[in-house]
Amino acid sequence: MSVAESICKNIKKGTVIAFSGGMGMGKTAFVRGALKAFGNSSFVSSPTFSLVHDYGGEPHIYHFDMYRVTDLDDLYSTGFFDYLDGESVLFIEWSENIEEALPENTVRIKIDRGNEPDSRKITVSGGGF
Repeated sequence: MSVAESICKNIKKGTVIAFSGGMGMGKTAFVRGALKAFGNSSFVSSPTFSLVHDYGGEPHIYHFDMYRVTDLDDLYSTGFFDYLDGESVLFIEWSENIEEALPENTVRIKIDRGNEPDSRKITVSGGGF
């Protein structure tokens, strides 16, 4: 079982999961593992240019990339707040760009480079973790 699958066992509808970590740290790979945990076999890629991917499923899963969002005006123009419906699970890469807009109970996952080549240090906080 992957780390993502292990963490997602406790995720329920309405959960917002906010990732931080540098380029290439494994944020999209984590989302891929999370979808597997939910039994969703959708192809997962980073939504850098489209801003959001809709993976459907039960629960309904949306995957955001906020790398190019620079302020709240940008965020409002995306319709992001409409996705906070309490029925979906949201995975948000580059969440530090929209920190002030995240719900209080957001699960935060920080991915850093580990001590060994290709290893990662994953820190989970908030949202009951």
